[in-house]
Amino acid sequence: EGLLLGGSSGINVAGAIRLARDMGPGNTIVTVLCDGGARYASKLFNADFLRSQNLPTPPWLEGAVAMDPGFV
Repeated sequence: EGLLLGGSSGINVAGAIRLARDMGPGNTIVTVLCDGGARYASKLFNADFLRSQNLPTPPWLEGAVAMDPGFV
């Protein structure tokens, strides 16, 4: 979907994925995506800023990357 979400939403998704793996097939998991990522655009989601601070830059910030959540 290309949703711009924040860290709290990311933690919720990670937790939902972990729970789904633990529970196995035939269950439904619901979570809330509770924050947007616009506040992070100038710092955390900005590869130039991260490099200027000598911080690691995730590969997905460098260009289009196919995301494989590993549970599909």
